[in-house]
Amino acid sequence: FSLGDARRPLHETAVLVEDIVHTQLINLLQQAAEVSQMRGARVISAEDLLFLMRKDKKKLQRLLKYMFFRDYKSKIIKGIEEDDLLEDKFNSTNTNKRQKLAQDFLHSIDQTGELLAIFEDDEIDDVKQERMERAERQTRTMDSVQYAEFCESRQLSFSKKASKFRDWLDCSSMEIKPNAVAMEILAYLAYETVAQLVDLALLVKQDMTPKAGDPFSHAISATFIQYHSSTESASVKTTLDSPENTPPPTPTPPAAAAGQQHLGKTPSGALGNGGIGQDSTKSKQRKRKKSTAACGMEAQSDAIQPSHIREAIRRYGHKIGPLSPFTSAYRRNGMTFLAC
Repeated sequence: FSLGDARRPLHETAVLVEDIVHTQLINLLQQAAEVSQMRGARVISAEDLLFLMRKDKKKLQRLLKYMFFRDYKSKIIKGIEEDDLLEDKFNSTNTNKRQKLAQDFLHSIDQTGELLAIFEDDEIDDVKQERMERAERQTRTMDSVQYAEFCESRQLSFSKKASKFRDWLDCSSMEIKPNAVAMEILAYLAYETVAQLVDLALLVKQDMTPKAGDPFSHAISATFIQYHSSTESASVKTTLDSPENTPPPTPTPPAAAAGQQHLGKTPSGALGNGGIGQDSTKSKQRKRKKSTAACGMEAQSDAIQPSHIREAIRRYGHKIGPLSPFTSAYRRNGMTFLAC
């Protein structure tokens, strides 16, 4: 919700996003463990994750900014004086462990100076800027209660429950385990993966929305149509014998019910809407179900669909397409990472 989805996101979409994030982080951990073994380390540290992200400089720069602000927060908690906080953030005397660790490692593997130039690059992050503008547009029509809920959603992260996050990744079963700083980076990458999934899904959703007067509105991706039609066919059942606009045929009662009817014992649910045994409580329940279904359909139309997520993943992993400039610079064994 805080990244751009509807106020009540679909449960199916959330389950799919969680599965994608979990799969990506497990694969990332396995590759980081291989890098750690190659350099003879006993634990997965920040250096291994930085090495995996070295080819995507924009996302590496975003991670370095996150590490700097983590150090900044640590300095504030420890009570460093304000004059020290305002000094140059790259000064070696005031750099905390995360920033210094990243600088030293990137300096050791940088042969052309491109990685160290990231520290001095002050260009605006277009992706972050777009997310901030989207959040501003979301809050324009909110009241105080909705805005409080939105602010609470924006504060959620994977790092607040570190032990649960570690168990979710099943780190205890690994021979080489990540240390504390590596777990911070993994929590950040998990959040970034969710954010990028929402970014790409919103682009797909905008793409699939028909626009009046658009000559290319008929050119919808075949993959999207496949996912969308399969979802609809699973939820809507039609009979081949009757036309589409006609009501479904009246179901025939089972043999036992037929026997009871012959004996004069009519079950309470065998009749129509005006049957015996249907009291005001059942009518209220039907009204609630109808209102819930209407609200669900309204939310479903605004929320990101699982088909949007699948189509975004398909486009992201495709080498040629409208999202090809945003694809990951690091590929291995057919695995395309979203956050690095």
